[in-house]
Amino acid sequence: MSDTEIFEIFRALSTATITTVLLKKGLRNVWMRGPQPLQAVDQRYVGKAFTLRFVPAREDLATPASWASPLSTRAAIEDMPVGAIAVVDAMGVRDAGIFGDILCARMVKRGVAALITDGVMRDVAGVLGTGLPVFASGVAAPPSVAGLTFVGWQEPISCGGVAIFPSDLIVADRDGAVVVPKDLVAEIAREAPDQEALEAWIMDEVHSGAPLPGLYPPNAENKARFEMSRAQRRRSH
Repeated sequence: MSDTEIFEIFRALSTATITTVLLKKGLRNVWMRGPQPLQAVDQRYVGKAFTLRFVPAREDLATPASWASPLSTRAAIEDMPVGAIAVVDAMGVRDAGIFGDILCARMVKRGVAALITDGVMRDVAGVLGTGLPVFASGVAAPPSVAGLTFVGWQEPISCGGVAIFPSDLIVADRDGAVVVPKDLVAEIAREAPDQEALEAWIMDEVHSGAPLPGLYPPNAENKARFEMSRAQRRRSH
């Protein structure tokens, strides 16, 4: 499958469903703790991770002059490809805003799909005004150099306690952001729609008055009923 086809599949899958399918494969730590949408979310964001990393501030490095360094958030943004989701390791620091409105506006111009961080944002009104979808742990007025030192991009990071590697698939919606390891993307794309269809069928059964035991999770009888219902729906289409 092409990236376009895979992205379309994942846009139809909730992060809840994705975490369930990954759990069945033994992956428990895939949901990033902290990042929540700063704006109303009415769609799902899917893209490959473009990683950025901060470490604790060190006075000789975390200065306003560092913003002009070749190793800066500004330089990293200029390296972001169209459609990427920027994932920023800010170590959960909540008193120094990693990005503000100007940097977010540039990300929009670069075609970045969304920004996810376990840190916080600044200039929040301006950030929201750029239209960039942002998932963060909150907002703060001080700039990043008040508490953080930027050290690089496109390397393995931790965001919200989750390991993120460049080009892992990121999916974000109202429930937050999850990572699908890049080597599992095609497999999850094949299997997760079945889980989503099953849960939709279960919800229909619940609305019809069915009791939960044997339905959720489904026993053999209900699995057979689901498969029959699905086959009938396919024939009708």
